[in-house]
Amino acid sequence: MWLRASCEMSFDITVPTPFILMLRLRSGAQQWVAKEEYRLMPTVPVFEFTDNYGNLCQRLIASPGAFSVYTSADVMTADQVDQSPGAPFVEIEYLPDSVLSYLLPSRFCESDRFGEIATSIAAGQQLGYDQVKAIESWLRTTIRYEPGSSEIPLSALEVHSRRRGVCRDLSHLGIALCRSLSIPARLVVGYLYRLEPMDLHAWFEAYIAGRWYVFDATQADLRGGYVAIGYGRDAADVAIYNQFGPPVYPITQDIQVQFIDDKRTSY
Repeated sequence: MWLRASCEMSFDITVPTPFILMLRLRSGAQQWVAKEEYRLMPTVPVFEFTDNYGNLCQRLIASPGAFSVYTSADVMTADQVDQSPGAPFVEIEYLPDSVLSYLLPSRFCESDRFGEIATSIAAGQQLGYDQVKAIESWLRTTIRYEPGSSEIPLSALEVHSRRRGVCRDLSHLGIALCRSLSIPARLVVGYLYRLEPMDLHAWFEAYIAGRWYVFDATQADLRGGYVAIGYGRDAADVAIYNQFGPPVYPITQDIQVQFIDDKRTSY
């Protein structure tokens, strides 16, 4: 399907403020970016780089006063999320070097603390995809999804204790559980078509049978319409913006994801 995904944020800057933004989409195996728009008001010099996880990032210094960022992209993404029950576990010695970091504990995913819990959740499942599916189902029935319930990222241990959280929090716990079973897992931040309430979204992916598969405990059924902005070990790696100096928060933020089927014949 063709989607138009956009994000607009406005800030009130008091002193010259360095930003690192992560708002440009990248074409890949699961999506194709056909057209994009990126506006900064007022215009400032921007320097782009690719981080350690392949995300497109932009460095800039915002001047005092009103400052806004607008991005929009027309993206072709899958009509359905690929699922593969029975897909096998990949032995550690056969994992690509680029995947190994997604096996280790990270700031918000303390996978070294969840061995017994993960083993219990995945008991009786075939190694690989079926184990992760059991984790996703356990999250959906055990951890209450509450949009807007946490302003700052929670670690997997905190989410497990609280038994509730936002999409990012449930993903952190899912990632920790996967890694504790030696299944590489990463956090993805982006857009989801028909998400309610509409906002930026987070889900996780697990590396099984030589590729990454999408898992999302916040949705009753996996469907198409996922558009990825950034990938990382956890939320510390995939913030859509980092700023340095006195704290700055968006005065307004508007997220839109629209279906544009006519783009099938336009590109």
